[in-house]
Amino acid sequence: MTETTLPRKTPVRAAVAAWIGTTLEYYDFAVYGTSSALILNVLFFSPQLPEGISVLLSMITFAVGYAVRPLGSLILGPMGDRFGRKFVMMLTLFGIGGCTFLIGCLPTYAEIGAAAPILLVLIRVIQGLCLSGEQPSAITMSLEHASERRRGFITSFTTLGASTGTLLTLLLFIPVAAMPSAQLLSWGWRLPFWFSAIVVVVAYLIRRHVQEPPEFIEAQAAKVNVAPLRHVLRFHWRAVLRIVFCALIAGTSYMMQTFSVAFGTAGYKLDKPTMLLTTTVSAVIALGITPLAGFFVDRIGRKTTFLAGTVGVGITMVPYLWSITTGNWALIFLFGIINYSLFYSMVNASWPSFFAEMFPGRLRVSGLALGTQIGFAVSGVIGPVLATALAGPDLKGWVGPSIVALGFMVLAGASALTAKETRKYTLKDLDEVHQSEREKAAVTAAIELPTRTTRDLAAPKPRPAK
Repeated sequence: MTETTLPRKTPVRAAVAAWIGTTLEYYDFAVYGTSSALILNVLFFSPQLPEGISVLLSMITFAVGYAVRPLGSLILGPMGDRFGRKFVMMLTLFGIGGCTFLIGCLPTYAEIGAAAPILLVLIRVIQGLCLSGEQPSAITMSLEHASERRRGFITSFTTLGASTGTLLTLLLFIPVAAMPSAQLLSWGWRLPFWFSAIVVVVAYLIRRHVQEPPEFIEAQAAKVNVAPLRHVLRFHWRAVLRIVFCALIAGTSYMMQTFSVAFGTAGYKLDKPTMLLTTTVSAVIALGITPLAGFFVDRIGRKTTFLAGTVGVGITMVPYLWSITTGNWALIFLFGIINYSLFYSMVNASWPSFFAEMFPGRLRVSGLALGTQIGFAVSGVIGPVLATALAGPDLKGWVGPSIVALGFMVLAGASALTAKETRKYTLKDLDEVHQSEREKAAVTAAIELPTRTTRDLAAPKPRPAK
């Protein structure tokens, strides 16, 4: 395929398509996380259990969706590099949304007993498998459609969906949580899950018009017959490992949006709607700060922005959790906004381009999926579950959860320091920078010869003239 036949880049359309998909992903995350902290622990587990134990079990079902993500990345990552970024984005869209809708249809523990949490876990497993391919494909799509000088800014819209999805969830949950208890526990809790169907329809209408990036089509035309996952593990395992540790900082976000809600409402009996309003306000402010931070990612660098956000998130989680123990709403809102709106927005704006640019284009989805999904799985499991366990059976301890957040910060920051700053490289440059001579030789050997057919190869060689 010649250069003139390649489609033009459409950065705005790709950014919006990535944004709406990530909105659905984080809508699912926030709906389930908030429900697990406020409602699912009551509806899907035995009422004979202590409240702290039922919250812990509910957090474990939340963590299951993250625990299976590495397995999903082994499947969907290579599919994104072989069959296309858009192919995976459409597949995950219906998988994530369908599972969220089905959770809203499940019978409760009072209706079918122990089968209720079993069905809940089963759906979370399927959903987790789908989630593993959404962001890596969407980030790669927007990165490869972006102009060389605005890759950080364009890819930041992918994670802007984190704030949009969280905000959308909380706008629905605040009135739902304020419903009379009988209505809330009978049918009201189902409404946010069913609303996901609307998000799926909107996302589909947007994504159907996005084309595969020119870089992907050009790479496909080269007919390089390699197994993406095998090449990632053989030649780029260091980058995968680096991303795994960097992605641990996401554990602080899970603590902010799931554990802290249960910590405040179950442990210190704070008002549920007001506690949810804390994360709502933080998400609204993050909508403006994330693209602004994405602008600086292209100016001062991916690595610098990521490190600054990581350190800020880890340190400010400590006073945020402490402020909940005081019951002082002014302090809770202040530290919540600083933690999530400011510092986590810096992390969210920088990590898509920072991580994705650690791999050459033909392996980008596979490498990005594997690294992020292992890191997100570890932090998604350890963050809320370990924080809940360390808070004690009465959910009143804040020191243990604070140490968890600081541990995430140290591991992610130390790993980021080992990375290369890539903002000045073009995507073509990155293909050269990230390939060793051994890998280049392996790729060259795997290129199919387009001018020779099977019949040509099977034909006998001409005999030399005597």
